[in-house]
Amino acid sequence: MVLFGIEIADYETWLRTSGIEIVLIAIGSVLVARFIHGVASLAERRVAKATAYQVVSDLVKSEPTKYIHTAIQAIDWTLRSVTYFTATVLILIRFGVPLTSLVAPATVLGVAVGFGAQTLVQDVLGGFFIITERQYGVGDVIRISGVGLTTGVSGTVEEVTLRITKIRSLAGELIAVRNGQILQVANLSRDWSQVVIDIQLPAEKKASQRAREILDEVCKELANDERLIPVLLTPPAVTGIESISLGYVVMRVVARTLPSKQFEAGRIMRARIIEVLSEEDLLPDSSSSAVIQQMV
Repeated sequence: MVLFGIEIADYETWLRTSGIEIVLIAIGSVLVARFIHGVASLAERRVAKATAYQVVSDLVKSEPTKYIHTAIQAIDWTLRSVTYFTATVLILIRFGVPLTSLVAPATVLGVAVGFGAQTLVQDVLGGFFIITERQYGVGDVIRISGVGLTTGVSGTVEEVTLRITKIRSLAGELIAVRNGQILQVANLSRDWSQVVIDIQLPAEKKASQRAREILDEVCKELANDERLIPVLLTPPAVTGIESISLGYVVMRVVARTLPSKQFEAGRIMRARIIEVLSEEDLLPDSSSSAVIQQMV
C-alpha cells in the first residue's frame, strides 16, 4: 500500500528506527533537564545549610552564600538550554535534515535574526558580568534603574539567570527585568544598611534645642530596645540640622543595621520618635507637612 507516494512498510520501518529514537531523545532531554535542575536545587539547599547565616549574623545570609546561590542558578539555566539545543539538533538529524545543507541558509537567517537578537546578546552579556562581578545575588535588596524603567524597580532578588533578574517588590509583585536593560544598580543590603530619618521641626531656637535633647534621649532608649538590638550595628544617633526652610528645620537621625534590616528598624524608630515628639508638642501643626521619611 502506498501513502503520499511512499510504501507503508517504509513508514513502519522509519517509526521502528528513527521514530523511536526521536521519542527517546525527546523524553531523555526532558529527564536530563529535570535531573540538572534537581541537582542544582539540591546544591542550593546544601550550600544554604553549610554556609548561610554564619558570616554576618544569624539573621542574614552571608555574601558567599548569595553569590554561590546565584552562580548555581545561572549554571542550571545554561546547562538546561544546552540540553534542549542538543536534543533539537539530534531530532533534526533523525528526520533526515542534512545539517551541512543548512549552513548557508542558517548564515543568512542568522544575519537577519541577529538584528532582532541584539537584545538577547546584551541580556546574556549583562547577566554574565552581574554574576562574575558579584553586583548582587539572590536575597539582596536592590534598586534598579535602566532603559524602559521610568520609575525604577526595587525589591528582593529571587532569581538571577544570564538573561533576566527576578525581583519581588514590597507590594509582593514578581518583576522580571532583562539584564540588558539595567544601567544602574543600588545594592541596599551589601555588608550593611542604614536607616536615615529626617524630622521636620519648628525653627524656634528653644524648640529646636529641646527637640535635639529629646531626640538624644530617644536614641539612647532605642539603642537598648530589645527589638532593635539584634539588627543594629551602631546605635541611633542625631547628626544635627540637615536643612533649614521658612519656619522649620530638618533634623536627622541615623543608625547602621544588618543588611536588609533597615526597613524593620526604621519602622520601629519612626514610631517611637513620632510618639515622643507628639507628647512634647514639637511636631509641626496639622497645617504643615511633617516630613519623616526613610532614605538608604
